[in-house]
Amino acid sequence: MLEFRVIDISDRDRIEKALKYSDFMSCEYSFANNMAWRRLADSRIAFYKNFYICGAFADETPRFIFPAGSGDVKEVIGELRRYSETLGQPLCLTAVPGKALDILRENFGDSFTAEYDRDSSDYIYYSSDLISLAGKKYHGKRNHLARFRELDAEFSLMTEKDFDDCITFSAVTYNNKAASDDHSMLAEQFAINTYFNHFHELGLKGGVIRIGGRVAAFTIGEPLNSDTFCVHIEKADTTYNGIYAGINNLFAEAAAAEHKYINREEDLGLEGLRRSKLSYHPAFLLDKYEVTFK
Repeated sequence: MLEFRVIDISDRDRIEKALKYSDFMSCEYSFANNMAWRRLADSRIAFYKNFYICGAFADETPRFIFPAGSGDVKEVIGELRRYSETLGQPLCLTAVPGKALDILRENFGDSFTAEYDRDSSDYIYYSSDLISLAGKKYHGKRNHLARFRELDAEFSLMTEKDFDDCITFSAVTYNNKAASDDHSMLAEQFAINTYFNHFHELGLKGGVIRIGGRVAAFTIGEPLNSDTFCVHIEKADTTYNGIYAGINNLFAEAAAAEHKYINREEDLGLEGLRRSKLSYHPAFLLDKYEVTFK
């Protein structure tokens, strides 16, 4: 029987081996993300032979990501089905990328239903587009970047010397929001602190913008798979015109130029975030599905 427990930094090598084998480009297949955001939905992990499984246990019906790793897919899904049945629930898989959905259909035919989940679709961009902002479609973004360049701003790749200032900046931003007791915001603060506490162990990269010596924006990401860089967090002081355009562009150039794609994750169904992500003209949306076995 599968045994689920809280993820730990000591699990990194085993998990990353499974993730590397599957080479998925969706943001759920990141050890750093799984560890940092574990409080959001009470995430727990399990291993089955050479497979890695992560599940969300916050609701009555646990939901699992499609297992990453090598081996017999029918066997590992069978184990997950048996585990779910001991809880009196059908097996539910969440944020299943199209590549994994094809594997499920090949192995299980019509023994499950799949529902498209637009809110969890990842936004995938060509890194060259976010760096060059070339062409008519990016005219507005170049204007925002021009406003940013009028500021007396300094960008640098993140080092340990920036950690405390970035944590303070994040805490001030959190405290200034009206709904600072919201569970998702609390989970985000935990995630940010986790990123900084294990920055080097997680293989992360970061960028910082300072104005007048003070942090005005920071961002953190990592190489996600063989051709994709993923941006996990991005915070900025919007009293500075063009600050988000600046941190987006400069970090892409400094940290992700060698990757074909940049994954800027999902929009969670938030209208403003969706509008912002679409305005950067993604190369495509990485569609995901909610799968429920009959």
